[in-house]
Amino acid sequence: MEKIYISDSGPEVSAAIYSFWRWDTASLVSEKKVEDIINYNLELGVNTFDHSDEYGNGKIQELFGKAVFSKSFKREDIVISTKAGLRKDNKGKAFYDHSAQHIKNSIGNSLKKLKADYIDIFLLEGNDPLLQVDETASLLSELVNSGHIRAIGVSNFSASQHRLLAAHLSQPIITNHIELSLLQTAAITDGRLDFIKEQYSKPMAWAPLAGGRILTGKDKKAEKVRKVLQTTGKKYGVNVEEIAVAWLYKLGALPLIGSADKKRIKNAASAYSIELSREDWYQIYNATF
Repeated sequence: MEKIYISDSGPEVSAAIYSFWRWDTASLVSEKKVEDIINYNLELGVNTFDHSDEYGNGKIQELFGKAVFSKSFKREDIVISTKAGLRKDNKGKAFYDHSAQHIKNSIGNSLKKLKADYIDIFLLEGNDPLLQVDETASLLSELVNSGHIRAIGVSNFSASQHRLLAAHLSQPIITNHIELSLLQTAAITDGRLDFIKEQYSKPMAWAPLAGGRILTGKDKKAEKVRKVLQTTGKKYGVNVEEIAVAWLYKLGALPLIGSADKKRIKNAASAYSIELSREDWYQIYNATF
């Protein structure tokens, strides 16, 4: 798989990114399974991995770190992205915390669990109306200057939130980690995708298959989109999943692969080689209305 720059400020990443965000079951969360999936992705040319301090109740980073430490692959051969800002209270309800202290603690814990000296891409996650932007931006800049993180991104930010943080940073924000698929196209029309491109960067697209709804959804919109994908797939000699991901590549997005199924990982990775025509891209897009 080709490596591309996520923005004009780097870093270079694989065109598809593997994410551990769905790894929340006991059968998946094991050191052996994590290492196997990492190595399989590397065989396909996928060298960029998405983490969070919340994935697998915080356990995934630790297992990933053990795989890195085992030396089955070199740290410099992979790109690690992780995020923080989402927390849960004692009742399990989610809330956001972008305070400098929380972000500093989270990054420190992530580095320890990942057994890493640095994080390639750190993403500030979600919308925290209590954000003290000067304080948090100052911390992020400090962590870049100290080498603990190499690049700053955001996750699920609106264009205005993205712009606000960017205005207080001396370093560029290199990406926005957003939900984007044929069944969730709001980023195309609400200004987020335009603003990301204005910054000469590319979005990370989570849930590229809409949580499987594109493949198996029974609602009218899912069925309509799937029918067009099936027709287009036959034209290119590929399946529905590959065409749906190829549609995102054509848009300039970096899809996040969330499945532990190797066949599905391969489908997403191989979709990069599909050259959708402009006409076919629009026929698929028009099916979303």
